[in-house]
Amino acid sequence: MAPWIGDLVGHIEAAHVTWSLPDGRVLLDDVSFRVGDGMVAALVGPNGAGKTTLLRLAAGDLAPRSGTVTSSGGVGVMRQFIGGIRDESTVRDLLLSISPARLQQAAAQLDAAELVMMERDDEPAQLQYAAALAEWGDAGGYQAEVHWDSCCTAALGVPYEACRWREVRTLSGGEQKRLVLESLLRGSTEVLLLDEPDNYLDVPGKLWLEQQLAATAKTVLLVSHDRELLANCAERIITVEDRNVWVHGGGFATYAEARRERNERLDELRRRWDEEHDKLKQLVRMYRQKASYNSDMASRLQAAVTRLRKFEEAGPPELAPREQNVRMRLRGGRTGKRAVICEDLELTGLMHPFGLEVWYGERVAVLGSNGSGKSHFLRLLAGDPVPHAGVARLGARVVPGIFAQTHARPDLQGRIVREILMTSHAMLQGEAMAALARYELQSSAMQPFETLSGGQQARLQILLLELAGSTLLLLDEPTDNLDLASAEALQQGLESYSGTVLAASHDRWFARSFDRFVVFGANGDVYEAPGPVWDEARVTGRADPAAC
Repeated sequence: MAPWIGDLVGHIEAAHVTWSLPDGRVLLDDVSFRVGDGMVAALVGPNGAGKTTLLRLAAGDLAPRSGTVTSSGGVGVMRQFIGGIRDESTVRDLLLSISPARLQQAAAQLDAAELVMMERDDEPAQLQYAAALAEWGDAGGYQAEVHWDSCCTAALGVPYEACRWREVRTLSGGEQKRLVLESLLRGSTEVLLLDEPDNYLDVPGKLWLEQQLAATAKTVLLVSHDRELLANCAERIITVEDRNVWVHGGGFATYAEARRERNERLDELRRRWDEEHDKLKQLVRMYRQKASYNSDMASRLQAAVTRLRKFEEAGPPELAPREQNVRMRLRGGRTGKRAVICEDLELTGLMHPFGLEVWYGERVAVLGSNGSGKSHFLRLLAGDPVPHAGVARLGARVVPGIFAQTHARPDLQGRIVREILMTSHAMLQGEAMAALARYELQSSAMQPFETLSGGQQARLQILLLELAGSTLLLLDEPTDNLDLASAEALQQGLESYSGTVLAASHDRWFARSFDRFVVFGANGDVYEAPGPVWDEARVTGRADPAAC
């Protein structure tokens, strides 16, 4: 990576920003914060609280209803979904999409001039092409191509010229993220806005990202649900909840305690305000009663009324935010002693044959880099037709239920959330709403599945596993889109679950809570380790890495 000078002073500042949803509901109200001086700050908060909206306001994608957002040093943006606006988007398109506007315009002019040259090679076309080339050079196009070459080599292992026309959809999610991060971190902008940069990265990729964030002199504002990454990188925590933000000046290690103390302080201030309010109202009532038969009390009544009015006009102190209350009741059930039996199992092209026995009640973390076969293995155990050799079977009374990493659920597409529960699980409307309320999904009951946020889809998938009575949970990256409170609720739910759990995860915080650790190695070996293994190198040259 190119060296950076240590005097970057880029900053991003929001001042009294308000933003409303299309239906008129206020999502952000009088939001103010500042991040600068090379600091790495994290935006955290419940799913749907407005974190991505706040980043879009900071990036200039949206204009606030009131207030201002200012920045210095140029802003580089990684959006939550980066795969391109068209199905045929190429690597070049992806790199251009995070480049300065002038470079994007120069590229469009050059593309148009090249098309004209292909149709007719006359003097006007040649002049247009020459002018487009000159503008491409003036806009920094040739320097950008050198920059992109370094990024493609680092992220994909091939030079820019070899992959510039490759369609982005042929890259795995991790490759897309890594390429964009390489470009932004190596670029000239002094402020980076990163929306869930760690999603789809395996643990080696996350460790790389943590190293880059620690080394960069840029100012970084990121959204992440990865507790380990937050603990290792975030110097400041900006919490978005109840339409506003508050800032914790320390790191993630002290965040939970700081939040608890803040909420206790707000509750105490509100209690004192309510007590004073009641006293003033009682004082007014007393003087009004006395003034009714003693005119000398009129001045005191007026003074008490004025005091009460000014007190109410000043308004009460901020309310402590409502705590999320996600209550997962994963029950499971008794099965045979051996829940999963694998004998000389080989998933075609992904791993060497291996054997594995998983016993009833065990919590098994399935670890390894992207492309090593973890998702295929879980899908095979769930009953999907995954090409394989050898034996993979389930024990007596084992009922598998799978959580899909990509949330690809064709069976749920186009269906209303409440109706999914009522029709698939024979629930009455009241029962369905009560179940959704336990997962903080009641406000989304009338939405189609595909319109839910990633975190809401994840919670609904877990609820459906609960209702299905699965005795073997096969969880593929279940915490990727869960906010902090929901991830904690899932861990608590699994602790009381009377069944067997196999979970493929790159969430180090989550994985440490498991009993056994099965590692899908980079060389195709599958082995059991006494503890979590994070340093398996990225797999290359294997089948369908994007799905694993």
